[in-house]
Amino acid sequence: MGRACWIWVALFLLVCPSVWAVEVHDVRLWRAPDHTRIVFDLSGATEHSLMVLSNPRRIVIDLREATLGADLTKLNLEKTPVTAIRSGIRDGDDLRVVLEVNAEVDPRSFDLRANEQAGDRLVLDLYDKQARPVEVKKQVDAAGKRDLIIAIDAGHGGEDPGAIGPSRVREKDIVLAISRELFALLESDTGFRPTLVRSGDYYVSLKGRRELARKRQADLFVSIHADAFRRPSAHGASVYALSTTGATSTAARYLAQRENAADLVGGVSLSDKDDVLAGVLADLSMTSTLDTSLNLGDRVLQSMDSVARLHKKKVEQAGFAVLKSADIPSILVETGFISNPDESRKLASRSYQRKMAAAIHRGIKSWFLAHPPSGTLLAWQKQQGGQEYIIARGDTLSGIASRFRVPLTDLMSYNDISSTKIRVGQKLTIPKS
Repeated sequence: MGRACWIWVALFLLVCPSVWAVEVHDVRLWRAPDHTRIVFDLSGATEHSLMVLSNPRRIVIDLREATLGADLTKLNLEKTPVTAIRSGIRDGDDLRVVLEVNAEVDPRSFDLRANEQAGDRLVLDLYDKQARPVEVKKQVDAAGKRDLIIAIDAGHGGEDPGAIGPSRVREKDIVLAISRELFALLESDTGFRPTLVRSGDYYVSLKGRRELARKRQADLFVSIHADAFRRPSAHGASVYALSTTGATSTAARYLAQRENAADLVGGVSLSDKDDVLAGVLADLSMTSTLDTSLNLGDRVLQSMDSVARLHKKKVEQAGFAVLKSADIPSILVETGFISNPDESRKLASRSYQRKMAAAIHRGIKSWFLAHPPSGTLLAWQKQQGGQEYIIARGDTLSGIASRFRVPLTDLMSYNDISSTKIRVGQKLTIPKS
């Protein structure tokens, strides 16, 4: 290239620096129970600064050498503290975004560099200063009998859609629908008190999900997901528990790696990253918790067998970050392969979502009726005992359940039996309705 050409290139760079500026090509917003998240999708990495101004209240973000290619007017600001967003250019080539707010917030911002799952992003979280009341914890009656708390965790959410199946079916939508169905079923049960870890379309970090379950004093943490694999033929539902050593299969290890990468997409700052939890995993209480997780998970898996093909016939284990609670039995339920066209279609169906939620519900209820934690209403009811019945010739389990007006599943769970086969002379305890 000749000298004259280099001069023209230099002049062009001086006159048109914005050609090489980073572009904000999309802006997305989500409302969570305690904060509002705004994500700026960038064409490349850049630096930013954050300011808080008063009279009137404003949050100001400056992006160095950046341009705006997104339409801020399309953001839905309803139910957020943000009343308006405007932008402009300052110092010739920096982008300034101003958010007008009508309440005190605690703003936090951080950069996320491009990875295999997503591009460069700037994340702005506006945490509410007026914190919402903590959800009601374990309800205890005058006699000291409390409800069982079941923390239901719908995976992914917000800017993390999870796996995406044919027809653009998104995992985050499927699992939230199933979680809500499961919530409704448990809410109608005496002695159970469900709570949703994620109640809407927003992201909660893997560590944050565990912490929410602990704050709500959960007796069980169940994380709902929909599997995916590069081969569309992969199919089947499965249940997983934590492994403190290695994964029980290559597939389990692959799935754990994929699920553990959710924070990269969901938007978690480096300061929020989870540690290895070596101390927690070495805790002696982990042995008992894992044992309960595996046995309860097996009940759920066998119950799911009635509505879905199983990917594995036993509960598998791997290092799932979301399951690393030493004091709370925790399972991860994969409701099917969203990457499989047939299963994706089923999972998107409201009727199938209800069937899947009902199967998970049966497994959870079955376990706790047979093994209720001490101090719970279910434990008290079991201690009271019920009417003893000795099976006679011609009896059927369904007939006995009908005669005493108790659900067949409750009768089986109460007596800790998994088959409807009975024998003459066998003793059953009829639970009090």
